[in-house]
Amino acid sequence: MEPLISFKNFTFKYDLQKNPTLKKINLEIFPGEKVLIVGPSGSGKSTIGSCLNGILPHLYKGEASGELSIAGLPFGTSITELSERVSTVLQDTDGQFIGLSVAEDIAFALENDGLIHDEMVSKVAYWSEKTESKSLLNHRPQDLSGGQKQRVSLAGVLIDESPILLFDEPLANLDPQTCGETIALIKNIHEENNVTTIIIEHRIEEVLSLGIDKIVVVNEGEIVAVGSPDELLKTEVFRENSLREPLYLSALKAVKVADSLTNFSDLKTLDAPNLKKILTDFTSSYKVTDKAVSKNNILSVKNLTVNFGQHEVLKGINLEIQEGEKISIVGKNGVGKSTFANALCHFVEASGEILYRGQSIVNDSISERAAKIGYIMQNPNLMISQNIVSDEVASGLRLRGFDEGGISEKVEEILQVCGLYPFRNWPISSLSYGQKKRVTIASILILEPEILVLDEPTAAQDLKAYREIMDFLDQLNHRLHLTMIMITHDMYLITEYTDRTLVFADGKIVADESPFEILENENFVKMGNLSQPSLYQLARKADISPISLTKAFINFQNQERLKHE
Repeated sequence: MEPLISFKNFTFKYDLQKNPTLKKINLEIFPGEKVLIVGPSGSGKSTIGSCLNGILPHLYKGEASGELSIAGLPFGTSITELSERVSTVLQDTDGQFIGLSVAEDIAFALENDGLIHDEMVSKVAYWSEKTESKSLLNHRPQDLSGGQKQRVSLAGVLIDESPILLFDEPLANLDPQTCGETIALIKNIHEENNVTTIIIEHRIEEVLSLGIDKIVVVNEGEIVAVGSPDELLKTEVFRENSLREPLYLSALKAVKVADSLTNFSDLKTLDAPNLKKILTDFTSSYKVTDKAVSKNNILSVKNLTVNFGQHEVLKGINLEIQEGEKISIVGKNGVGKSTFANALCHFVEASGEILYRGQSIVNDSISERAAKIGYIMQNPNLMISQNIVSDEVASGLRLRGFDEGGISEKVEEILQVCGLYPFRNWPISSLSYGQKKRVTIASILILEPEILVLDEPTAAQDLKAYREIMDFLDQLNHRLHLTMIMITHDMYLITEYTDRTLVFADGKIVADESPFEILENENFVKMGNLSQPSLYQLARKADISPISLTKAFINFQNQERLKHE
């Protein structure tokens, strides 16, 4: 069989950069394959995607050598021609919407093709039904939840009936249950439409359920490994390249029983007769003691309510937050998590009372509120105002009149911590989405407010960046008693880095417990559109406490990391 996509010694260098981003890439992708491309932030995986859909070299200029063939078309073919072969679902779905309504947006490609109205209506109806977005046709795309936006974007590209589907970080901004639904939808579309599916994604464990045929690992512009999931999961290639392998597999490797898996990508194939004893001994060896919670109240929220027109988004939120707490906020897309954060920072009008160290701050201006509560938005593009990385990170200090000498020192320190120092003089426009996210985190962390609100702080981050950011936040928490409120869809993050979890549903807080207790309670999991980490599934398979195993595994990982520092 002839490959549908073929890279032969392919190299690409952006005009604005000294060294190539892709170096002698050799890769073949065959018709009907499901391919996962993974790699740390800045590795070049998104550049591979941009070569496939024509963004390179047409939107961003550069030099290429070697050969690249895409469904018979050479590299450099116009975006118009390539769009007939490759349909792309972007990571930032908001940047992909064009129509004023969902129906208009789905029909946009057909209008460009000059299709008659009746055929357009028929095709929109067909693909909206296939992507479970038919009920949304009269809505504005901007008003949809994250999962709904993904389905509409998918319908808008599927309608072209291209043979290649390219997804760039499709799960980055979705809640856990919606992730599963999105993967199931992609799998169904793949099987029913005889397409080749390529996914660029950090979240390896979630994508494995798609039934991936081939995983391509990219680092520093080179392909370092290609193989089936089973072949690569047996190795340490993901850990060696700052990627998170499935949690159950890491735990099984820790207790040296991973070879008991018939299929390394499926926990159900585990056959280890002494598993309960092995994991019980492991939990005893790495048992931890829960730390005491501070009783110094820093923030009180009383009957906080937010209305958008006639729609009540937040419904009488009541909450007490102690100094130094690390709180995670979870829940499905669109239930008011980000609105709550915006209300704390006075970005939206709210009724009710907010007390900071016992004093009302409801009449504070946005800038007065910002001196107490720093906010990092989910979409980095909405925060960035400078062209160069170092200038963006320094901008907050400059606005506050800091001395330039002190600014340079602090900027260098924070860039090192966030893994951005090599990119300090880069134009922000040339960074990946994950790298932009780090820039915005650095620009707020440098100001050291007393309360930090982070909306999806680790979305689209590789494991190394995840560790650097979260460990740094942890250090700030310990050193400065910084209080943190994190909105996240990462179920392992809430157990690893937070002490308390709030579950939002329908504009209310429906649960307020430790993250371990939240995830063990099936009702809370269902109400919040959450999912239990695979460590919980492994514990149940061994008939031991999921909470004990998860705490022990986190302690084990921390001790292993200390050995290598």
